[in-house]
Amino acid sequence: MSTTLDTSPLETPRGAPIPRPGEVFDPVARALDLIGDKWKLVLVRHLLSGARGFQELRTRTGIAPRVLSTRLRQLIAAGLVEPTEGGGRGGYVVTDRGRDLAPLIASIARWYVHHAIADLALDTERFTDTSPISIVESLPFLLREERAAGADVTFEIRLTGEGGGVWTVHIHDGSCDVRSGFAERADVRYTAGARTWCAVALGFADAREAARQGTLSKEGGREAMDHYFHQIAHAGGMAASTSPQTASDAGGPKESR
Repeated sequence: MSTTLDTSPLETPRGAPIPRPGEVFDPVARALDLIGDKWKLVLVRHLLSGARGFQELRTRTGIAPRVLSTRLRQLIAAGLVEPTEGGGRGGYVVTDRGRDLAPLIASIARWYVHHAIADLALDTERFTDTSPISIVESLPFLLREERAAGADVTFEIRLTGEGGGVWTVHIHDGSCDVRSGFAERADVRYTAGARTWCAVALGFADAREAARQGTLSKEGGREAMDHYFHQIAHAGGMAASTSPQTASDAGGPKESR
């Protein structure tokens, strides 16, 4: 006698009582009870790269002081963040439990880049207070992984003006690592004013035009950053063909002479 496995969807019996949400075993819902607040994952994201003080977290996120204090207390109570002392001022670091959230945070960020901006036609021109550090630290989420596969290139970014600094961006076989400081060996070096570079990086300004105007310079090889990273101003083309293209085709300024 043969047995047929019933693969039809499970149905909730009619007239079943409505349970209290907290009494339902739903891993997604119960996880969001702990980390689903608007700011919690944002704060963990910023602490993944190192210890941060209260004011630095405010500068990076724009969170109001009272809200920030509350969320930090909640993260500490959940064992995701812990306070640290150093340099005369207290700060906060992510715990091992909090660090386990890194893949989830990366997936949320990539979903936003790949789907929310393009599919929902969000207004990308509202990002008027975006700082260079915010963009630089978001580069791993903006990486075009199919173009970065097999690549091994190091970019050095030198920015002047408000929010300026120096960062090294290393692309290696489909991944992207960002750190502050000069590169030991840069294949390509960009030098620009902070506001100019932000506009170019997000796709609101043309790199070639900035180079012609002398507000951005590029030294080194022909590789260009915008070949490897999504630009949110061009979100409508994110689903377009991803065939390889040259640095000049990708919109990067030509090599300085």
